[in-house]
Formats: sequence, C-alpha cells, structure tokens
Amino acid sequence: MPTVLSRRELLKLGLGASLALTTVGVTASLSGCSSAQPAAGFMVLRDSDLGLLAVLLPAVIGPHPALADNESAADATLRQLDRSLAAMSPAIHKDVSELLDLLNLPLTRGPLTGVWGAWENASPGQIDAFLIRWRDSRFDLLRQGYKALNQLLSMAWYALPMAWAETGYPGPPRV
Repeated sequence: MPTVLSRRELLKLGLGASLALTTVGVTASLSGCSSAQPAAGFMVLRDSDLGLLAVLLPAVIGPHPALADNESAADATLRQLDRSLAAMSPAIHKDVSELLDLLNLPLTRGPLTGVWGAWENASPGQIDAFLIRWRDSRFDLLRQGYKALNQLLSMAWYALPMAWAETGYPGPPRV
C-alpha cells in the first residue's frame, strides 16, 4: 500500500531534495567533476555526459535493429540530443546538467542508482535495475529524473531517419 505523506512531510522532502541537488551541484563544480565546457564538437553535452548517455541509450531504446546494426547510431543520437538541447532554454540546460552531474558524481551515483563503479563498467542488468528503480520510485524527484532521461534519449533517437523504418513511419511529408 503506498505511503501517504502529509503536507509537512512533503514540504520537508522537497526541501531536502532541493538541498541535496544544490549540494551535489556545488560539490561537483568545486571538485572539478562537472566541467561546464561542452565536449569537442558538441554545443551543450560534456564528455562525462556522453559516456553516461551512451550507456543508457540501448536500455532506454531497447533492441532496435538500427541501433544494434549501425555503429554510428549512438553517436548520431547524442549529436541529435545535443542539437535539441542547444535549441532549448538555459534553464533546461541547467536542469539537464544537474541531473547528469547527479548521475556522474560517485558520491551520489552509487546510493541513488545502485551503480557503484563507472557507468561504462555497468552491466545491462545494473542499468535496467537503475531505470526500473527510478521509474517505480516513491520519490517524485527520481521518477521525474527517469522521465527526463527517457524522454531526452527517445526524442533524440526517434528524430533520426534511421529509427523510422522499424516503426513504419515514412518520415515527414515532402513539400
């Protein structure tokens, strides 16, 4: 049976989550774990973001033939995501960067995700367990993080023509 939080408990949880995210952001910035500079050839995404997102992409998209058969599909997806993020507001950039910092910082990665080592060394089972844990969490903050990751990666993948054939989408109409 789901736990019902009182208004006071909900406010405490929201304040605690805000403080935790602020602390993580400041810690990551001061420790150098979070580079504000985009990766070479990218406008928004940083080197640490690319590794994490490349590992999460197959788990989010699933067994799509174009992703499995095309070695450059993951890179194309990350570049599409970068272009999409570059067109969004600075507030969105900040929120996405904070989420990715939270997932990349070893201090928070292990307890929040169950992945205690580098993302590149995580097994597909660990990644699936992390995504399910966040999707089904009783904490709204983690569920929102799951939705953001899922939507960002899905949006970027399905914006690419290579993803359309399996879905039966013929592409946008020609004008």
